[in-house]
Amino acid sequence: MLSGMGEQRARAGTDRRRLIGQIGEDIAAEYVATLGWQILARNWRTRNGELDLIAADGDTLVVVEVKTRASRTYTDPLGAVTPQKLRRMRLLARQWLAQQERFWETVRFDVVSVQLDVADPEDLARATWWHHVGVEE
Repeated sequence: MLSGMGEQRARAGTDRRRLIGQIGEDIAAEYVATLGWQILARNWRTRNGELDLIAADGDTLVVVEVKTRASRTYTDPLGAVTPQKLRRMRLLARQWLAQQERFWETVRFDVVSVQLDVADPEDLARATWWHHVGVEE
């Protein structure tokens, strides 16, 4: 069991990760909206996992994984999207599609990777992001 101080540090680390993830997802949602996409769902969850963003790009359904970092570990957080993660996204997309009335002929998997400032992740002027279209294993 963690000591009181250790628990506070663990909680602070979790809060920071949650904040960084939320900032990245907000940036990605705003970005895809500027592309004219309609956001159909955010943070859609099942017992098998979560899809960050589900959007319509015209007649194409786009499942968007958002990867955000506020560290120097990766230059592009895309490196954190593994083949296993892409398989999980496909499984979750099939589950989401099974609940929909609309048929989507084309489904695409994109990644928006966001790099935030290490010292001040809330400084959005220093944030950079990349949009990776049609990511495959």
